[in-house]
Amino acid sequence: MNFKTVAVLTSGGDAPGMNAAVRSIVRLAITKGIRVLGVRRGYSGLINKDIFEMSIRTVSEIIERGGTILYTTRSPEFHTDKGVQKAIKNCRELNIDAVIVLGGEGSINGTKKLIENNINCICIPCTIDNDVACSENSIGFDTAVNTAMSMIDKIRDTAQAHDRCSVVEVMGKKCGNIALQTGIAVGATAILIPEYSFDFNRDIVEKIDFTQKMGKKHFIIIVAEGLKITSQITAKITEKTGIESRATILGYVQRGGSPTAADRVLASKMGCYAVELIENNIYNKVIAIKNNKIININISEALNYKSHFDIDTYKKALEISI
Repeated sequence: MNFKTVAVLTSGGDAPGMNAAVRSIVRLAITKGIRVLGVRRGYSGLINKDIFEMSIRTVSEIIERGGTILYTTRSPEFHTDKGVQKAIKNCRELNIDAVIVLGGEGSINGTKKLIENNINCICIPCTIDNDVACSENSIGFDTAVNTAMSMIDKIRDTAQAHDRCSVVEVMGKKCGNIALQTGIAVGATAILIPEYSFDFNRDIVEKIDFTQKMGKKHFIIIVAEGLKITSQITAKITEKTGIESRATILGYVQRGGSPTAADRVLASKMGCYAVELIENNIYNKVIAIKNNKIININISEALNYKSHFDIDTYKKALEISI
């Protein structure tokens, strides 16, 4: 076995299931005789040497916890040559043979700087936006959708009681995956996303009018946060339809909370796979899921994948939202 020491860090936005992935990495690595170092606060911890040795007990009772026990942050210093060189120096001083990075596309992109300096990396997609293009699913997405769904189910009760229209903003700055899946799950009247243009009168006003004639009195509109139109849309619906409309921004509740079973299982599988790659001297890979199978893709290749939004599912959602 060539690898003796690995470091694991969580970077960027936290995602439910990160802890489950860290747990599986630590436990499998240690059983295989591999030393594991935990890096606190992502790339900043690598720069500032905020690093500690992990043990089997370090990861006890964390599989059900949201957030990340390793903490996370975005590191402007890692975008500088000086910051990168400090991180490289620390990796070499600690004899780190590979760094396992848990995060989204930005975090994965950061590994290029390590690889260019001969530090091996393995990446695990962890992002509630599910926008790592090379993987069909990412850790945290299922939990975020289920959290949003649960919240909106509660909002619907009030909307129904008052014959209101509830406009609910879900997370997704550049990506409408959460909005799409949540919108389908809650039976939204309209789903507004960055990837697909909409016509206010056709897609909202006329649809509300049509369903009103069929006896429906309350409505749910889902908006992805990246559109930045939630307040305007809410006011405009009231103006054009006469229906009392209220806006709700779900915000960071979608990031937190206990991960679903699906996220715990996916995280555990990906964490174990990362250790198996390292054990077999395979590195500089992104772990992905495709056709329900866990695979690995070269990091350079993975970063060239183009995001693919499921337009077909979106169109089906529009057809059944009546």
